[in-house]
Order: sequence, then C-alpha cells, then structure tokens
Amino acid sequence: MLITRTLATQLRSRLKKSPAIAILGPRQVGKTTLGKQLESHYIYLDMENPRDLAKLQDAYTFLENLQDQIVIIDEVQLLPELFSLLRPLIDAKRTPGRFILLGSASPELVKGVSETLAGRISYNELCPIGLTELPKEIADDQHWFRGGFPEALLSETDTLSKEWTDDFIVSYVERDLAKMFGIELAPILLKNFWSMLAHLNGNLFNGESFARSLGVSAPTVNRYLDFLEGGYLIRRLPPWFVNAKKRLIKSPKTYIRDTGILHRLLNIPNYNDLFGHPAIGASWEGYVIEQIYQLKTKQTELFFYRTQTGAEYDLLLVQGITPIACIEIKLSNAPTVSKGFINCTQDLEPKYKYIITPKSETYHTSNNIVVTNLRHFLLNILPEIQ
Repeated sequence: MLITRTLATQLRSRLKKSPAIAILGPRQVGKTTLGKQLESHYIYLDMENPRDLAKLQDAYTFLENLQDQIVIIDEVQLLPELFSLLRPLIDAKRTPGRFILLGSASPELVKGVSETLAGRISYNELCPIGLTELPKEIADDQHWFRGGFPEALLSETDTLSKEWTDDFIVSYVERDLAKMFGIELAPILLKNFWSMLAHLNGNLFNGESFARSLGVSAPTVNRYLDFLEGGYLIRRLPPWFVNAKKRLIKSPKTYIRDTGILHRLLNIPNYNDLFGHPAIGASWEGYVIEQIYQLKTKQTELFFYRTQTGAEYDLLLVQGITPIACIEIKLSNAPTVSKGFINCTQDLEPKYKYIITPKSETYHTSNNIVVTNLRHFLLNILPEIQ
C-alpha cells in the first residue's frame, strides 16, 4: 500500500530552490522511498553498501563528474566528511536540486556537519506516518497502537507488526545507534535505559535518578539520551517559564516518539490490552503531542507548563515569546475541566484553549474552552491558529 507523504510537496518545492536538501528521520521510516519518488532520474549511493562506498574513494572527482545529474546519498551520516566536499562542489555550480541527502542522525550530533553547508542546504524531517496521512483502510486506533513506521503499521497481523518492531528495537540497541554516531555504546545499558524511559513516558526527566538505577554516571545517562533523541526516537518536551509569575518546573519531559515502539517496550500485546494498562494515559498524551509536532509550522514551538503546586498544561503552543494556545490532553471523551487548567489559563492568558480527546464531538465549555477530537484539531483547528 502506497501512502502519500505530506512532506513530499514541500520537498519538491525546496528542490527547485536549494542546491541540496536533506531528508532526516529514524531508520526504516521511508526516507529512501520518498527520496527516489522526488525525481525520475538520479544516481543513488548508499553509504552502507561497500560498492557505493568504494566509488567515493576519490569522492570529489566522482561527484564532480556527476554535476549535471541528481545524486541521492543514503545514510550520509556514515561518511560525514562528504559534507565538507559538497560545499565547493555546490559553490562551483550552484544549481537547484543537485543533491538529496538522506540521514538517520541529527546533524547536531554528527561532528562537522551541522554548519558545513549553511546557506546551501534545506533540512527536512520525515516523521513516521502521521494520523492525517492514513488511508481510509487503516483505522485511527490501529495507528495509535502500532505507531507510524510503515512496516509495523501496514503489517497484515498484529503478530507480524510486533515481530517487526521487536527486531527494529534490537537492531537499534545492538548496532544502529553506535554505527550512526561512530561511538561505542553498551547494548544492555541502552536497552535498559530505553525501557525505563518507556515506563516513565511523559514524566519529568531526572538524570540523577536514572543514573542511580542504571549504575552509571549522570553524564553517561545524558549522553545516551542525546543519542536516542538524535536518532529521532525520543522527544524532550521543554518547560515554558518565560515571563512567568510563579515558581515553575524547569526539567523537561521525555516521550517515546512512536507509540508502536512504546507499546513494544512495555510489552503490550494488542490494542485491547492497552486499555487498563497504567501507561495508557501517557501513551495517548505522547501520541497527541507527536501528531501536533508533525503538522506545526516552524514558527510554532511546543512546551509544557507546570507550576510547583502542580497546575499544568500538557501542551503549550508558542510563537516567539507569546503563548498562543494551551492544550489539555484527555483520554476520556467526556472530559472535565481541571482547576489546574483554569489556574494556568489565568497565568498565561493564551488566545486559544483546547481539550483534545480521542473521539468526542467539538463543543465549547462554559469557560470558553474548546473540546474536540484529535483528528478534527489537526485538520481544522491547527492550520487556523498558527
């Protein structure tokens, strides 16, 4: 089943303007498929293929001879020195769409990459398949449970989906993250840390607490968190405390970005067993945040807001230093408005206030808060308020 990715339109536009574009995201998310769909004629090089790697022994000369063709370079973070070579090649012939770079690691964590092509490259993140990209054949509930990785989402059975996700997790733990960043990682430590993050999904991150539990130093824990985040597997949601009048929490929250991976790390076998599991509320919260992240504009940033007394917004949409919308995420389709939510509204006075549920109808409460379901919010509300 071919799923049209929303990012494709943006990428085609940027290919017409920028000499190079980068498509970044976790492994197995569909970057190669999307990159090849952008153009009908191209030269494809995979940095995990020894034959392609051998072609780049003299990379400058090889790529210079391809100056009139589009070159797709996959897993480009495995050869970071390429970025410094691309700069003079681009400057010698600055035509749009020469290079499509595909990468599974955040440029900020690959030494020498993030600034080398400044002004010459457009960075774009390809997330797992989003709720608004689903074809009619796939139910929203299936997407929440299995997550958005194509192989897991489109598997014929839950068993096949679980098997793929389990293999994906093992691959990342035993090989992929260490290879992507060119560093040594302890697989058992990484697996235990990832599992702990899953059990504490949506909680405040306390590096010292993790360090004590894992028997390592806090800097080691923070380093592993950086790599999981740099591999697009973990999200750190920062707290909002600009111009605040009260004492606020200043530690970030952490989320497993893909709920399919979250549910496998928690060993939840099927959608029905998700209900009644203590992690279901945090799972839904992280799912909503991730879907909003995929559709937000670059001008909109995401935060949470919590006072020392416990009053909280699950999600705050901010532009510049101005909160524009506060969101409470509820699993119940008949939610009540909490006192803490009202208190936070008085603190920040955002223009818009929402409670997002799985399937409720859209209506206004007496406090002028809009209650709505996630799909309606993504398709009809979010585009209007950004």
